[in-house]
Amino acid sequence: METALIVGAGSGLSASLARLLEKEGFRVALAARNPEKLAALPALALRCDATDASQVEDSFKAVEAKWGVPDLVVYNASYRVRGPFVDLKPEEVKKTLEVSAFAGFLVAQAAAKRMLPRGSGAIFFTGASASIKGYAQSAPFAMGKFALRGLAQSMARELAPKNIHVAHFVIDGGIRTQNDQRAPERGDDGMLLPDEIAKSYLQVYRQHRSAWSWELELRPWVEKF
Repeated sequence: METALIVGAGSGLSASLARLLEKEGFRVALAARNPEKLAALPALALRCDATDASQVEDSFKAVEAKWGVPDLVVYNASYRVRGPFVDLKPEEVKKTLEVSAFAGFLVAQAAAKRMLPRGSGAIFFTGASASIKGYAQSAPFAMGKFALRGLAQSMARELAPKNIHVAHFVIDGGIRTQNDQRAPERGDDGMLLPDEIAKSYLQVYRQHRSAWSWELELRPWVEKF
């Protein structure tokens, strides 16, 4: 039976992915700052601030103790601060970089250290439009997401020959949430549906290694390029 660890879990994409993986026979662990919000999901809930190396390590140890080394690790956390460039607070910019990029490194390194001796595994990162496009009044988020994409690309080149599948997902558009105020003007499928995004993660995970994707870009059909 396969095991997945999703770090930075919440009620949106992570919840959809957890439900899908559980349905497909995975044992699923979810790590979040506030694991109480994950109680309704079919998963092992873990408390973890992903910017803290010791907490990341504790989460992996908890999964190992229960099920062994994860087959799939997904980094899905991010933090965003907006505003005019000259008004940005340095502490908020630092937090954005720590959550969006540095924590991704900590999680990925912890995963790779465990997967390499086994000779298999997959490490996935959730990106955004800001991974490839810097928007006005959103410099910190672009900085973090550009860094995360660079991390994923570098890891893919280094670890793929060692049978570790590294992939980065560019979520280019708004993800629909329950009671989303933007939904009526876009229609039922005018925003990215989290259950459908989750299916793409699973499809990439199940790719044969002769044709691995390192990056997949997803956007709703009405999204402007």
